[in-house]
Amino acid sequence: MDRKNDGLRLMDGAGYKKIIIACDSYKGCLSSREVNEAIASGVKEWNADDASPEIITLEMSDGGEGMLDAFLSAMKGERVRIHAHDALMRWIEAEYGIVDDTAIIEIAQTAGLALIEPEQRNPMKATSWGVGEMIMNAYRRGVRHFIVGLGGSATSDCGIGMLKAMGDDWKKIRQECSFVLASDVTNPLCGENGAAHVFAPQKGADAKMVQMLDDRARKFAEVSAKHFGYDRSEAPGAGAAGGLGYAFLQYFNAEARPGAELLLDEIGFDALIQNADLVITGEGHSDRQTLMGKLPQRILEHVTNQKIWLVSGGVSDRKAMLDAGFYRVVQVTPEEMPLDEAMKPEVARNNIIKAIREQFAL
Repeated sequence: MDRKNDGLRLMDGAGYKKIIIACDSYKGCLSSREVNEAIASGVKEWNADDASPEIITLEMSDGGEGMLDAFLSAMKGERVRIHAHDALMRWIEAEYGIVDDTAIIEIAQTAGLALIEPEQRNPMKATSWGVGEMIMNAYRRGVRHFIVGLGGSATSDCGIGMLKAMGDDWKKIRQECSFVLASDVTNPLCGENGAAHVFAPQKGADAKMVQMLDDRARKFAEVSAKHFGYDRSEAPGAGAAGGLGYAFLQYFNAEARPGAELLLDEIGFDALIQNADLVITGEGHSDRQTLMGKLPQRILEHVTNQKIWLVSGGVSDRKAMLDAGFYRVVQVTPEEMPLDEAMKPEVARNNIIKAIREQFAL
């Protein structure tokens, strides 16, 4: 029998007619869309006959990198480009989205760590001012509802910069607007599990800075609690994005939701996979943290009657992934390949296509 010509019908003895591909970005390498397209190319190269399955690709994000693109793709919105400031108060061009009267704000567009050169990173100086500029721009356009992705920040200023950028308008925004936070971070604002201790070292803070940042956050929370008569500093997610989560929760009564779940709801994921035979998800690197609320695990929770593959750049604990319920776990990067080589976009794309072809040939 000619395995190539028989294509997908031979794999696992099943005839796959509809495949859903919904991967997160391979951060610093390929976007969600590029990963999905590479996997789809691998499927098509293997199954090049007339019985090719229907393939649906879905841009994904958990609220971090690529959040704006994923939500605009799902919600068919308008992209708005503005001049704003990055975390070091340098002028940049930033984007946000508008869908009807809802703005899609990816805070990394202005306050993103990726915008700051490694030698310039300093959370003692970094500000969320640019986030306030994006919100004010949308507010002046008539937007009253906001979905805010809190991933990838360079800041640890508890949202003070954002509030300062709004001036006295924050009071009107508090009364007139609603905010939903897209984030998988559940850390409180202060303490050993808070924004400074857990995340600031990744943003350039040494041990002394960490303690100073934590003290500053605690003082800000105390002053804010006296003003409002309540304290959200211990709320899950307050520590997200260097305390930006706290500012939204405390000052704007925001609702925090897992970013991946929010996006899956928006695209009607459960309905899309109803008659699918196979769901493929993945991320840049999968390990035990994947099973603690990252996008692949969120998708796994929605998949019941379909087979689900995990296709990631690297995999640290294959057994844990299989035990969790993934039908197949695929590492696309060859073990002998250096990381800097694997991170090259064209190399990563070719690795994905090759790995998918080989999986369908099993």
